[in-house]
Amino acid sequence: MSTVRSSRIVPTIVAASTAATAAVLVWGEWVHWSADRREAHLPVRPTLAAPPDPAGPRIAVLVLGFGNPGHQPNLVNRWRARMAVRTARDVERRGGSATIVCSGGPVRGPISEARHLRSAVRQSGWDGPVSIEESSRSTWQNIENTPTLLEDFDGIAICSNGLHAEKARVYVARQDEHLARRLVRTKCYRLGEMTFVKPVFAAVGLRKLRALRS
Repeated sequence: MSTVRSSRIVPTIVAASTAATAAVLVWGEWVHWSADRREAHLPVRPTLAAPPDPAGPRIAVLVLGFGNPGHQPNLVNRWRARMAVRTARDVERRGGSATIVCSGGPVRGPISEARHLRSAVRQSGWDGPVSIEESSRSTWQNIENTPTLLEDFDGIAICSNGLHAEKARVYVARQDEHLARRLVRTKCYRLGEMTFVKPVFAAVGLRKLRALRS
């Protein structure tokens, strides 16, 4: 009888574990997709007060760094760099021009997050202009330390995983209404990209956003 029970219990446990894992992964995708939908109220490109430049709007693509103790860009910084590159390329497809601005100091290692991002952006095939800001040690400082790099642009696209980018947009609104009016949409979310880490960022991001809004 014990053998019969085992032959029934083991498949049941495996099926339940598989279903639970799938549910967590779907939840992670849904949370990131929802953050992307909340971003959808932003314009695809800015509305300019002055007559537009014949070359099209100039967009700063601000990509936020992640702690990186090694000497090469880690998985998360490579992910965020891909977001920035596809956002910049979408700007170009729409007739504008883009500069990628990498922000982040040496928080967890000898090399700044900004330099890791710049390396990852180049590895992702972007050969356009890139600038870096290397003193920030938090998301608040990512926004606080970049206005001089962003002020000459018609629009600002903030790239990071969904809820982190959403928090950064809240910080822009709190710090500088002038810059907040120039926020534009990104191409950050992609179904199936980094699916196995999205639940972790979803859980952390939701907790931080709740604390921020309270």
